[in-house]
Amino acid sequence: MSDTTQKVALITGATSGIGLEAARLLAKQGHRVYIGARTAENVAVTVKTLRAEGLQADGKELDVRDTASVKAFVQGAVDTYGTVDVLVNNAGRSGGGPTADIADELWDDVIDTNLNSVFRMTREVLTTGGMRDKDHGRIINIASTAGKQGVVLGAPYSASKHGVVGFTKALGNELAPTGITVNAVCPGYVETPMAQRVRQGYAAAYDTTEAAILQKFQAKIPLGRYSTPQEVAGLVGYLASDTAASITSQALNVCGGLGNF
Repeated sequence: MSDTTQKVALITGATSGIGLEAARLLAKQGHRVYIGARTAENVAVTVKTLRAEGLQADGKELDVRDTASVKAFVQGAVDTYGTVDVLVNNAGRSGGGPTADIADELWDDVIDTNLNSVFRMTREVLTTGGMRDKDHGRIINIASTAGKQGVVLGAPYSASKHGVVGFTKALGNELAPTGITVNAVCPGYVETPMAQRVRQGYAAAYDTTEAAILQKFQAKIPLGRYSTPQEVAGLVGYLASDTAASITSQALNVCGGLGNF
């Protein structure tokens, strides 16, 4: 087993976008990162890429909607690196449309992927991952500014992210006496593959172009641009640090001024 003096960080949905940049930054900060995503091939490619950058990384296929998969993933991390110090719940999906037309399957999958997964992963890291037996730990949930306000044509997504914020605040207060902190990072518009899919969905809903949707969204952001995955990962890296030990039960925005709430 590797040197257990280095902290172990688990990141879900870590083969692209915010998850990948969070894994990269945490590894650069000295964590041994264990990454998960639905496709084993993508995990293997990402691990190879990170190792080529001189970083300590491993990982395993993970479906955050499935309890057995979550258990196997966390056990794999423990077997590879030891008990878990940092959990970044990043895996998620978009989803919405006119609420009256939303099928049960879409609603259930958005809630399961974005919210129930945070509970499943957190419970498993606290128990099998050994975090609750430590006097230090970091649980960082990637929520959204949509978890603080309603998004038109995005009821399932907003509901799921509001749930993540509520879970974060409740668990942060629960675990505060233990030295384990729990915080949510709330991105606004971030240029990721998911952001592209969201623009496509709105373009179809409003019978317009993706370029027009992009212009409309950028106009709402005081900085006038999307945030980058690296900028969101920067807050993850800070919250994982020893310096952030007194920050817990918070939902912090990275949004270019989009939401001042």
